[in-house]
Amino acid sequence: MACCGGGRGEGAAATESEAYLEGEAVREARELVAELCRHFYGQGWVTGTGGSITVKANDPALPLADQLIVMSPSGVQKERMVAEDMYVLSADGKVLSSPVSKPWPNKPPKCTDCAPLFMKAYLMRGAGAVIHSHGMETCIATMLDPGAKEFRMTHMEMIKGIKGHGYRDELVVPIIENTPYEYELTDSLAEAIAAYPKATAVLVRNHGIYVWGDSWINAKTQAECYHYLFDAAIKLYQLGIDWTTPEHGPINSAKRPRSVLSSSIPNGCADSKSSKNCVVLDIEGTTTPISFVTDVMFPYARDNVRKHLTSTYSSDETKEDIKLLRIQVEEDLKNGIVGSVPIPPDDADKEEVINALVANVESMIKADRKITSLKQLQGHIWRTGFESKELQGVVFDDVPEALKHWHASGMKVYIYSSGSREAQRLLFGNTAYGDLRQYLCGFFDTTTGNKRETRSYFEISQSLGVDSPAQILFITDVFQEAVAAKSAGFEVIISIRPGNAPLPENHGFRTIKSFSEI
Repeated sequence: MACCGGGRGEGAAATESEAYLEGEAVREARELVAELCRHFYGQGWVTGTGGSITVKANDPALPLADQLIVMSPSGVQKERMVAEDMYVLSADGKVLSSPVSKPWPNKPPKCTDCAPLFMKAYLMRGAGAVIHSHGMETCIATMLDPGAKEFRMTHMEMIKGIKGHGYRDELVVPIIENTPYEYELTDSLAEAIAAYPKATAVLVRNHGIYVWGDSWINAKTQAECYHYLFDAAIKLYQLGIDWTTPEHGPINSAKRPRSVLSSSIPNGCADSKSSKNCVVLDIEGTTTPISFVTDVMFPYARDNVRKHLTSTYSSDETKEDIKLLRIQVEEDLKNGIVGSVPIPPDDADKEEVINALVANVESMIKADRKITSLKQLQGHIWRTGFESKELQGVVFDDVPEALKHWHASGMKVYIYSSGSREAQRLLFGNTAYGDLRQYLCGFFDTTTGNKRETRSYFEISQSLGVDSPAQILFITDVFQEAVAAKSAGFEVIISIRPGNAPLPENHGFRTIKSFSEI
């Protein structure tokens, strides 16, 4: 019998023995899931038999990836669950132990319909526990902007409870569309997990949320923080306050129907008659000299990649970076990408693994590849540089004044760069002009999509909640990006800065040499 299939791992025989299944680790995990189900029922997250919980059976003698999995069943009243109701699965999803049938009116036992989705979090993120909640706030949060593919929030204290985030960071939770049957969500959930490497949750529109962590405590803590933040967003929405920007000013009218707004609440950050509500800025060659990126940032990452990997090799963050690089390199090797070399397995000698990683990263940097795995690692290396004051963000002299002016006039300003969101925040947060992030409402990177593809700009327009893409001004130095944004309906201006590549003749776009010309 298999809950969701999968191959067998080494050491399976020992953990699948009857004695092990009746041992302390599995027993405690069963009891824990039952306890959590009762607790979450009281929170309103798993009513009507909806929702589900799964945890790894903690055994210090086994790597997390090899530990058995305990899952709650489907169609059972969560507040009445007991340890004996649980399913026990192998690390690759094979059912090892099933509950005994109960008399009518109880339904025959069935492994949770969430099982294939839970396995994606276990296998793709190395999770130690996953929670699926049907909490009302998780549903309504996806309805605030029906076309949005992401939930975004910033400058809320409880964001600090989400792994890898601080108070000033922008929390981004991907939203996938609901389907009639739970298992049909598996592929879209996996795509979201792959596209958002820092995410620890995925929202399902009009349905609920999947949250994972490296332990049940971490997953529970984050689930509580997510529910709090969604509830806060709903309440702020009702008050006409924008939860997506640092200043939490009046909400942009495009984010919700005018009919639900009180006449006493200001209706948007800018004059509703203004032709532009948002400005989206590229970085290289637009806000920042290309030479700073090519001559300072890239060399710093290249020269410090070995040092960074060596000093942080055992950290969860670097393990995640290595996992993404492995996936990318495997794909590169299949596609015959020049400079790609195989990366030894995790249990190989540390120096061998690092040598292979450095060779691949140096090749990627040399080719100036715009890929998430590289950009994420570079962002972490640059963070060290900015924290040690070895690096300082550089922007053109006209940029700070323009950002202040747009901010004061109610315009929302966003960044869209191939560099990771973290790298973007570091650059604008550490300039000679001070912290410029106070004038920025959010950051987009390659997790949104390739900058030369029209669909990426469509995704941005959906996220920003404007009535029309024409309300967004995009400024870039790259002709192909300008074409893609224009095809999505954006107004586009091309930035002419020292060191920028020449443009084709008769390109048809307005050009500027300074933001003061706008």
